[in-house]
Amino acid sequence: MGHVFLALTAFLFLVAPSHGYTQLDDDALRAIPSGGDDFDIESGSLLAPILIPRVPGTEGSAKVQEHFVSFFRDNLPAWVVEWHNSTSKTPATGDEEIPFRNLIFRRDPPWAKIGDVARLTLVAHYDSMYKPDGFIGAIDSAAPCAMLMQIARGIDAALTQKWEAMQASGDHGMGLEEEVGVQIILLDGEEAWVRWSATDSVYGSRALAESWETETYPAASVFKHPIQSISLFVLLDLLGAKDPSVPSYFPTTHWAYRNMAKIEDRMRKLGILETQPDHMFLPDIDKEAREFGRVFIEDDHVPFMVRGVDILHVIPTPFPGVWHTMDDDGEHLDLPTVRDWARIATAFAAEWLEIGDYLPKKSEQEAEREVRSRQKTEL
Repeated sequence: MGHVFLALTAFLFLVAPSHGYTQLDDDALRAIPSGGDDFDIESGSLLAPILIPRVPGTEGSAKVQEHFVSFFRDNLPAWVVEWHNSTSKTPATGDEEIPFRNLIFRRDPPWAKIGDVARLTLVAHYDSMYKPDGFIGAIDSAAPCAMLMQIARGIDAALTQKWEAMQASGDHGMGLEEEVGVQIILLDGEEAWVRWSATDSVYGSRALAESWETETYPAASVFKHPIQSISLFVLLDLLGAKDPSVPSYFPTTHWAYRNMAKIEDRMRKLGILETQPDHMFLPDIDKEAREFGRVFIEDDHVPFMVRGVDILHVIPTPFPGVWHTMDDDGEHLDLPTVRDWARIATAFAAEWLEIGDYLPKKSEQEAEREVRSRQKTEL
């Protein structure tokens, strides 16, 4: 990941969300799954298969793509899989056309028509750097990809139950407003091949944003183009190192940042998270509009942002010390931090999709019994 700070062309002011939002109750928060051993770097079913070099167009990249597809096919068959393929020359490969393959996994209400669904869009890139040879990129961005898989698994059953209940009651497809769905985008080609620039970076993101801006939905649809159906673009990047600090970058989506930060704060007060209770991953919960600077970090969101998409960029500042070094491997991940990010982001998605009534619940007493049982096992 090569990121550059750029000045914003205009200062944007804090705006209120148009999306309705209901907080999860405490019992639902306690039951949000962490992913547990599935984040193990040697044998974890989510993370371990991604911890290999995965330069676009290589065998490693193909193996990781198959990991993603097989995970959804075998565990979450209701999710639709879509490929978006493109090619491009790079400064490192001359006239050779390098393939870039984005993967989109999507769940829409079963009655919804194409073009009528506003989707929470959860994003990470899965490619690793071309050089140095053997670079893994655990924080950048194997761990965020595994988190997105865990989020999908954590919300899937509740989405099904919610939509089945809506169908049974006849409370669906009224045509009064857009439907609400979710999609996970795993982007290829984020990394620069030689030196970060507008043309040597975010290859997959640039191609996908251009495609979705020009593709047209049926004439009677709520949205004209796929890019307009993105209700919020949540980009996870450089996550998995200990003690991260993620600021709120954009005043226009500070309300979404604040909602995620409130979830973290509530989880810490409830004793749900594994990391130290006095360190907030998302410290800008009380940030005011006048406190926003005029810079942002270049990343996969930029091709979407310049086309008017709302962005929540979840990336720490400063970057973790292992960034773009050979130490960015599984051994240098802090797994309690990885699991806590998965909990926080899953709860955020669940609140957005308003599935709190359909999530598993865990009382304070049940949670305490689990902690005591785990402590005995560890002894």
